[in-house]
Amino acid sequence: MSSLLERITVNPRQCGGRPCIRGMRIRVSDVLDLFAAGLESQEILTEMPDLEADDLKAALAYASRKIDHPVLLV
Repeated sequence: MSSLLERITVNPRQCGGRPCIRGMRIRVSDVLDLFAAGLESQEILTEMPDLEADDLKAALAYASRKIDHPVLLV
């Protein structure tokens, strides 16, 4: 899984510092929005030919890691 996450880059000078795929101007959120809109992996890869199948997996893994955090109740 860690090798997948290496595909996600964050550059403060690119896309407002939002996480992107392999340094391209394709944000993780762009990929997630396409999945949320109901597109299948192959449709996303056709729509965005610069992406690879592992990029889609990386975007999902990144999102999963970001939302899986403990909530501390005080």
